Parts: sequence; C-alpha cells; structure tokens
Amino acid sequence: MRPIRKRRLQLVLLLVAGVGITVGIALMALQQNLNLFYSPAQIVAGEVEQGVTIRAGGLVVPGSVERDPNSLMAEFEVTDYQGYVTIRYNGILPDLFAEGQGIIAIGELGEDMVVTADQVLAKHDEEYMPPELVKAIEEAGHPAGADQYSN
Repeated sequence: MRPIRKRRLQLVLLLVAGVGITVGIALMALQQNLNLFYSPAQIVAGEVEQGVTIRAGGLVVPGSVERDPNSLMAEFEVTDYQGYVTIRYNGILPDLFAEGQGIIAIGELGEDMVVTADQVLAKHDEEYMPPELVKAIEEAGHPAGADQYSN
C-alpha cells in the first residue's frame, strides 16, 4: 500500500472513531437526562428503578397533605385510583396546588417507596390535566375530570 493511501486510511479510521466516540458520549448524556412519567400504579407495581429521576403524577389525595410547621417540608399522597404514592417535597408548593387536583412531581424514588421531589408542578387552570394522568385515570375506570375522590 502506498504511503499516501495508508495515511488517508488512517485519517478516515481516526475520523470514524472520533465520530463514534462523540455519538456515544452524547447518547449517554441524553439517557441520564431522560425522565419518564410514571403513574402511582406503575410505581407500586415496581416498574420504576430506585435512584433514577422520574416524573410521578396523580391526583392529590384529600386529607393527605402534611406540612412541617418549622420548615418548607411537605408530604402528601397522590393516586390514579389504582395505586397510592407518597411524595415528599422541601420547598414552596405552587399556588395552584390543592387537594383533589392533578400534579406532577419530578424527583427520585427512594428505598422506602417515597418519591423525594425536586420540583412539583400543578395544573395551570381548571380545565388542564397532564395527558399521561388523564390516561392513567381513565384506565382505572374513572372520568378524567372527576373532582371527587373515591377509594
């Protein structure tokens, strides 16, 4: 093989290897930033890995909200009428947060099966509910817009 062709081949192989490594690193970064939505039924069924950032959503169970009077710590349960999950959040809850309303919490599932949330999102008006939550509630046989809570 001629020296010029040998150099070109080495350059092409080096370029392909560099692109492959770059794509691999980008895919690893994207995978770490991916947070999927899970309903309380899916969390209770064990479909969620512990220590992975997820979006957990449901309707806030009336009477389940407990606030620490000495800090911003709040703990409450959410349901999709098929399962119940406790969410622990240290921060100011959104203004539209209310019992019986739909929320999404972004955080990690701990060993105690409690989601420790970094962020809590509440629906922005009376009509809106996250599509994933609507689907989970309808699969449980309840109307998606039901304001009443039932066991």
